[in-house]
Amino acid sequence: MRIYGIDFTSRPTRRKPITCLECELAGDRLRVGELTAWNDFTAFEAALVRSGPWIAGIDFPFGQARRLVEDLGWPTTWYGYVAHAAGLGRAGFRMVLDNYRAGQPPGDKEHSRATDVAAGAISPQKLYGTPVGLMFFEGAPRLLAAGVTIPGLQAGDPGRIVVEAYPGVLARALIGRRGYKQDTKAKQTPEQAQARRDLLDALSGSDFADAYGMIVEAPADLADDPSGDRLDALLCAIQAAWAWTRRDQGFGLPTPVDPLEGWIADPHVLAR
Repeated sequence: MRIYGIDFTSRPTRRKPITCLECELAGDRLRVGELTAWNDFTAFEAALVRSGPWIAGIDFPFGQARRLVEDLGWPTTWYGYVAHAAGLGRAGFRMVLDNYRAGQPPGDKEHSRATDVAAGAISPQKLYGTPVGLMFFEGAPRLLAAGVTIPGLQAGDPGRIVVEAYPGVLARALIGRRGYKQDTKAKQTPEQAQARRDLLDALSGSDFADAYGMIVEAPADLADDPSGDRLDALLCAIQAAWAWTRRDQGFGLPTPVDPLEGWIADPHVLAR
């Protein structure tokens, strides 16, 4: 089975592209193949309509918290509110979320989905720091338009399947909360480089094999990228491959899953 791991960004450039790692899952063995960098959304959109069968794990929140959707009076279907958010435009979407946050009491300004709580992920509303809210805005409408199947959210082409990935939960399971990536060159450290090597090495350990049920064949130079984007793309591919092995059990989603929010594909998230 073709497996894609995609490390996403809300504003791809040559300096900070969308990173895609193509892999092949044969039995319980995941083999790493071609690494591609996409400097714009056009290449990402083209990949989403590429003929299947394939499954991709992509690192951005596919949904927003039910509470936010209901509070804002947005359509109460995933495709409905995603289309509505896209129609606001990037500036309009940002304004709606900023205004909503300003009207909320301290400590309750940004809401999390059930899967964010389980994974220890930040709220998909967040627009600053790591702007996952903008990643949702740029990513989810493109998934909707491509007509892919998203387990729990969208019944599209059964040969093109996309699951939400989150490398952080897999990385923490293997090396704890050690920092392993940094985009800013002046802040890159030997400790981060060692953490990346340790993370890659841990993929051959028994804890990983017990949780994910696969053997990963990956080149050591994936750990050489200080930004961590290449390594994160591999972790996304692993989560997609794990979901594929659970395709007869809902791709590893809990039952039920909120049809507005979606779910992150990872055994550690499912277990919580």
